[in-house]
Amino acid sequence: MKRQLTATLLCIFLTVLCHSQEQRTIKGKVSDGKNPIENVNVSVVGKEVGTTTAADGSYEISVKTGDMLQFSHAGMKTIRILVEDVTRILNPIMVPDVTELDEVVVRGSNRKSQDELAKEYNIRKSLIRTTYGIIDAETAPGQVRILDEDEINDVALCVLDLLRNQFPGVTIVGDCFNGGAVIIRGFGSLNNPRTAVFDVDGMILNDAPIWIVPSAIKRIAVFNNLAMTTRYGFLGGGGVIVINTKGGSQYNFTENGKPYDHAKLRNNFADGRELTEEQLAANYPIYLRQLEAAPSFESAKAVYEEYAPRYKGSPYFFLDAYRHFYEKWDEAAYADGIIEENFGLFGNNAVLLKALAYHYEAQGRFTRANEIFKEVFILRPNYAQSYMDMANGYRNVGKAKEAAAIYARYDYLLEEGFMQPDTVGFGPIIEREFNNLLMLNRDKIVDVKKSKKLYVAEEDFEGTRLVFEWNDSEAEFELQFVNPMGQYYKWKHSLADNEEAIMAEKLHGYACTEYLIDGSLPGTWKVNVNYLGNKSLTPTYLKATVYHDYGTPSQRKEVKVFKLSLKNVNRQLFSLQKSSSVVAR
Repeated sequence: MKRQLTATLLCIFLTVLCHSQEQRTIKGKVSDGKNPIENVNVSVVGKEVGTTTAADGSYEISVKTGDMLQFSHAGMKTIRILVEDVTRILNPIMVPDVTELDEVVVRGSNRKSQDELAKEYNIRKSLIRTTYGIIDAETAPGQVRILDEDEINDVALCVLDLLRNQFPGVTIVGDCFNGGAVIIRGFGSLNNPRTAVFDVDGMILNDAPIWIVPSAIKRIAVFNNLAMTTRYGFLGGGGVIVINTKGGSQYNFTENGKPYDHAKLRNNFADGRELTEEQLAANYPIYLRQLEAAPSFESAKAVYEEYAPRYKGSPYFFLDAYRHFYEKWDEAAYADGIIEENFGLFGNNAVLLKALAYHYEAQGRFTRANEIFKEVFILRPNYAQSYMDMANGYRNVGKAKEAAAIYARYDYLLEEGFMQPDTVGFGPIIEREFNNLLMLNRDKIVDVKKSKKLYVAEEDFEGTRLVFEWNDSEAEFELQFVNPMGQYYKWKHSLADNEEAIMAEKLHGYACTEYLIDGSLPGTWKVNVNYLGNKSLTPTYLKATVYHDYGTPSQRKEVKVFKLSLKNVNRQLFSLQKSSSVVAR
């Protein structure tokens, strides 16, 4: 069986490799967001292929799938974009490359004294103060992830919420009211009985310091490897969470010697001016405004038939029409006919097929969605997301055993080296999905007599889980989470703010993130989005899956899909309250 699976996988990957060798032309325009930029160097990394942009910022270049395109220009930050199977048009926006010269330190050695590190503490975000001295993440013997105050989620109620949402790969047991513990684990590890200790401003604590609010934290880091935790002895066996607070750091002074203003917190209160769906409707395409205004099904058909010839090459037009007739007029047969007659436009384009699948899922048409995800899997067997999408597709139609088999196949590919794990971004998400499937469908996956022997890790979270997925990996946007107190946290998905994370997404093949809300702060939460574009003049489709009572036998979910086209405005997506349904906006 293993040989057959290996042979099948090799055939799939060889097929993908052959397709990746196909040469094609990519074109577009480079700008600073307002004006075109001339003489930008556009090149393929590692190859002697390149060109420069014209006076209007336009360029054309010959590439293959898997090539890395680089855009460079004096005074601007260099951009690198991985070419995917659907990449045809790229309109990157370049930003100034600003260097703080007064922060440059000239030295003859990479090793610095504690006094030197202390002087640099406020200007170097890679430094974290421990009870055993200052550690520099850039030269540390093991991997260290540090969050600086500018990146810390102020919406979180306590440090447990902060760790749960901003340090993937850690397990949180407990909550902000009753206290809890942190278990640090990597991808594929099902159980680690040792809990992490906390190093707070030089004090070692066994219990989570739930009294520290995230807005009071200057920096926080997670040590999870032996090289970093050995100095803590037996206490550090389960890992160490290091917290530097704004008020507790002896290095808490500005560069000119003035003390840090401890009372100064970021003004992260939402202004409540995000656009509603009614306001967005004013910016709909004219055909959609006329469809929505049609007083009857027959008059809506007349509008569709009038515009269909004009938009015969636009799959986005037919998606809008399909959704209108299915959801507003409950005319499933007519809506399905629109897709069937124009399915050739979706063809072998994984981005468009995922948008269609999102619509089917939001409408509860899981069988159709599952069939589409199978098509996407065939097109993209080397994308990590393809496995989670297809597994969830099987789970949605009640085929838990088939879903588990897909997850098992993904694990096999990781073990055999066909795919590389991503322990920071996608790994924790797909691990949570798999474990949730096993926990709630144990008896459906294995024989009842054997199910008690199947080990399933205890769910580390119970509450509301939000999973966001987008069909176009080039999409840039900001998600804004507003808590019941009116404070917000922004998750930024743009090259300007998070270039490394976006590159990791494309290299591993996924486009998703998650956000967890426990019961620590009850009330109404709001989720908004600011769409920044996708390097082409096409919409992006954002799917939001809301899991209520996640990790419990009463777990249930709702799926919403949003078309993002209007750029640089903050719009409402939905609001939610614990134990209530999602309210679409």
